[in-house]
Amino acid sequence: MYRDRLRDHLVLIVGVIIMMGPILVAITTSSYDRVYIHNHGMQIGWGGKFLETYSNVLFYKGGFSGEVTGALMAMNSAILGIGFAVGKIVVSMLAAYAIVYFRFPLGTFFFWVIFSTLLLPLEVRILPSYEVVQQMGLLNSYTGLILPLIASATGTFYFRQFFRSVPDELVEAARIDGAGPFRFFIDILVPLSKTMMAAIFIIMFVVGWNQYLWPILITTDEHYFTLVRGIKQVLQVYIGADIPEYNEALAMAILAMLPPGLVIVIFQRMFIKGLVETEK
Repeated sequence: MYRDRLRDHLVLIVGVIIMMGPILVAITTSSYDRVYIHNHGMQIGWGGKFLETYSNVLFYKGGFSGEVTGALMAMNSAILGIGFAVGKIVVSMLAAYAIVYFRFPLGTFFFWVIFSTLLLPLEVRILPSYEVVQQMGLLNSYTGLILPLIASATGTFYFRQFFRSVPDELVEAARIDGAGPFRFFIDILVPLSKTMMAAIFIIMFVVGWNQYLWPILITTDEHYFTLVRGIKQVLQVYIGADIPEYNEALAMAILAMLPPGLVIVIFQRMFIKGLVETEK
């Protein structure tokens, strides 16, 4: 028993080292200045510019306009991540509600059409999506960043399966009490779906926070740049003898990982419960 437990813990420790090792190296390397990193590469030891580097990343105004900070980029990433997640939850719940509780011709067919979009990545529809956003005048706006991405086949599928597991007795009781479709949805289905909503929110927030291709097409104004794009901007200054701010790029990468990591750690129980819970 003791040997089995020791072996299990050794496996977990090795897994943690493999997963966290690159992150720890990035944190320690970000505490050196860019010249030292350029000459000596990634570092395991601790440098003396940790606070200075992260302070510059968050509060120093830079970019082409001289007005953009890392804090502004983090706010843009948060707006994109939250708007992305909330929008997908709302649209997915309404679509799943219509498919499950409203009897209309070709309802099952439309569900499978929605589900088949899982086979089509963003890159397949990115040009027509960009054209629509451009014609609507939504470039360089939060609406343009969020609205074209909120349709979700994954969320619709999860909520459809969840709603189908709701007992029919609840529907009958709601009808007897005189509850209409809207009241049934708001007063019964939404409270029952809290754990599922939390699980979908975590997934979609992480996906939205880490978006790169879509923001780089939609935004040309630095005031709408996200942290993920900001990392690329920092590393694009390799001109002549100029050395990129490697330490700041690593610091931005660490900052970009923190919010999704915290969301997962804080809500992991709700996440697991939302995906495996079957009792109503």
